[in-house]
Amino acid sequence: MTSQLLRPLRPFLLASVLVGAAVGSLAPVQLAHAQARALPDFTELVDQVGPSVVNIRTLEKVSNRNSQGLTGDEDMLDLMRRFGFPVPNVPKQAPKRNRPQGDEEEVPRGVGSGFVLTADGYILTNAHVIEGADEVLVTLTDKREFKAKIIGADKRSDVAVVKIEATGLPAVKVGDVNRVRVGEWVLAIGSPFGLESTVTAGIVSARQRDTGESVPYIQTDVAINPGNSGGPLINMRGEVIGINSQIYSRSGGYMGISFSIPMDEAIRVSEQLRATGKVSRGRIGVSIGPVSKDVAESIGLGKSVGALVSAVEAGSPAEKAGVEAGDIITRFDGKAIEKSADLPRIVGAIKPGSKSTITVFRRGATKELTIVVAEMEADKTVAKTTGRDEKPKSSSAGNAFGLAVSDLTEAQAKDAKVKSGV
Repeated sequence: MTSQLLRPLRPFLLASVLVGAAVGSLAPVQLAHAQARALPDFTELVDQVGPSVVNIRTLEKVSNRNSQGLTGDEDMLDLMRRFGFPVPNVPKQAPKRNRPQGDEEEVPRGVGSGFVLTADGYILTNAHVIEGADEVLVTLTDKREFKAKIIGADKRSDVAVVKIEATGLPAVKVGDVNRVRVGEWVLAIGSPFGLESTVTAGIVSARQRDTGESVPYIQTDVAINPGNSGGPLINMRGEVIGINSQIYSRSGGYMGISFSIPMDEAIRVSEQLRATGKVSRGRIGVSIGPVSKDVAESIGLGKSVGALVSAVEAGSPAEKAGVEAGDIITRFDGKAIEKSADLPRIVGAIKPGSKSTITVFRRGATKELTIVVAEMEADKTVAKTTGRDEKPKSSSAGNAFGLAVSDLTEAQAKDAKVKSGV
């Protein structure tokens, strides 16, 4: 009886197994199709934003002869002979004719990227892209080339504005940085190693990343290489949310960590550069450091927030307001100071001469003080062609990720035994 009952089930079971196997074999295919549908397609974004991205080449004037009419190579060989060093067998070059002594020639200095901010020719890029340039050349995607005028460059934020004489240019749409979310897709367009209109993509890895600079960067894993600097970081709505500026690398190339200047900061700086050619920042004259967990607990602060004042500059706005060494600044101008690096950015964004409130935690109690913000000494202009100042020294690798917020003299910093101030 049992065997009779089971017989009719065998074909059914076999059919079920076959159907299950068929469905199981289809599952990976369906999953692959689902994943393919989930991955973004950047083609429309590239078509939309690509024409707004430009290639930037910089030139530098160098003397092709010294005062005695020798070329650089001939001069070096002459010095080697004079001091008895072995000299390679290099045929002496014939003097160049029809060229007066002391004449200059333009040589390539660097390649970078930028993007059109306004239809009438204002272009955003990085300050380090045009640093030291005697001439800036901008090439559009339609291959038109323009000689650009440097409107201004700000070394602290690494933002620069140049202008070309053109109209009807495709300006970018600027996105809201406050809407940026970690994990969202972004892409970059630029000229890495001179390869124009190169597109790379990735995701936002972190927001407001503190690298010790005066900018809270957007961190991504988008491939950024030399030549990408100054190009746009674009969201899936086709909006520019940042200027690609830095990478973290031990090799000099891309290692999966890239940093972009948020567009709210870039726009704030660019507006000042377009208006005055420089950027004004506030300062209050204090040296600061982080608040450790142990310090916070020992003084009854509760949690490690704010900026610990280690020294107050004599005659500074902070001293006049009553700020003391040992105070912990928890708020400035109504904005919370979560970490010490927040303070220079908030103070720097305030117009010099403005009155602000500063909240400090002192001896277990909170005090609110009134302070008049002073003006921070401006950095020297980073490009020769602005004609405003001399070319500054490049920042060293040693302080690339240091807390670059000090406005104190070397002697003051040494006395206070701190590295940061505002």
